Formats: sequence, C-alpha cells, structure tokens
Amino acid sequence: MNARYEHLVHKSQDAKRGGHEAWAVQATGERVAVALVLNHADWLAELDYSIAEAIGGNGPEWVAIIPQVARQIAEEV
Repeated sequence: MNARYEHLVHKSQDAKRGGHEAWAVQATGERVAVALVLNHADWLAELDYSIAEAIGGNGPEWVAIIPQVARQIAEEV
C-alpha cells in the first residue's frame, strides 16, 4: 500500500463515519475522490461534477486506486 492509497482510505473512512459534514471539510480533490469511493453522486453534484468529470479530473493515479479503496471501505464493519 502506498501513501496515496492510505490517504484516500482514511478520508473515505472519515466521510463514511461522519457523513456529509465530515466530507464537506475535506479539500476539493479529496471530496471528489471520496464521493466516488462512497458512490455519492449527490455529493459530486454539489461540486458541479458529473461522474465522468470526477473520474477525468482526478488523474490516473487516483482513479486506479478508487475501486480498491471502495472494496476495502465496503468490507469494513
């Protein structure tokens, strides 16, 4: 696991536990990535991002880890 992966896991866990309020205080790039991880199209819409724009704007390094992070977060109790 690399630092980028761990960072996204932690930000996603924070938003999963704390909901919208925990997500809203994150940096914009983090919010976009976390919204994708947690499958929150409504959060992306708040940022005026479509799913396609969110994927395209995050860069290949982030996009490559989003499915793995999403699986890990979904498996957590």
